[in-house]
Amino acid sequence: MTDLNNFLYPRSRYQGRAKPENLVFNANLQEFSQHVSYICALETNGKLAPNEAVQQIRSLWHQLQQSQQQLGIH
Repeated sequence: MTDLNNFLYPRSRYQGRAKPENLVFNANLQEFSQHVSYICALETNGKLAPNEAVQQIRSLWHQLQQSQQQLGIH
């Protein structure tokens, strides 16, 4: 199961300054990227309407921005 999780949800090492808020934001950013990739694949394959894909990506972007603000990252 671990190999499947690593395949489906790959994580890269954080190379920046290792402060807790940076690590949390990096994890959120990687999750955002993964979700956007899935949404794009669904839209490309006709499983998701273009306007729904855009709406979902906007929602994810808003969540990422809130995360950035809450963590105090500039």
